[in-house]
Amino acid sequence: MSTDNKEEIYRAKMNLETSRIAWKELQRFFASGSAVAVSAELDLVEVAFQISEDNKAQVAQWMSAGQVGWVSDEQALAWYESDADVWAVVVSPYVLVQSAEKLQ
Repeated sequence: MSTDNKEEIYRAKMNLETSRIAWKELQRFFASGSAVAVSAELDLVEVAFQISEDNKAQVAQWMSAGQVGWVSDEQALAWYESDADVWAVVVSPYVLVQSAEKLQ
């Protein structure tokens, strides 16, 4: 099996593990410091894949652009108060979350 094929299969697996969930269900992950926010500009599955592959250069680029980072207190509160749903996927030890609202 080629490397490209393995990557495609792994991305498909991550896509299947991604789900829409109430932010309130993820509060414990935020409290433990393992909730990572992903900008709506990015593909959540691609970010999860790059983190799982330990692609430090790409992740650092997203972080410096403010597209990936820890969920802020302000964002957590806004999601909590609006009873928001988010997209989420686990890349242990992190839970990647992305607003379920798409950019217009």
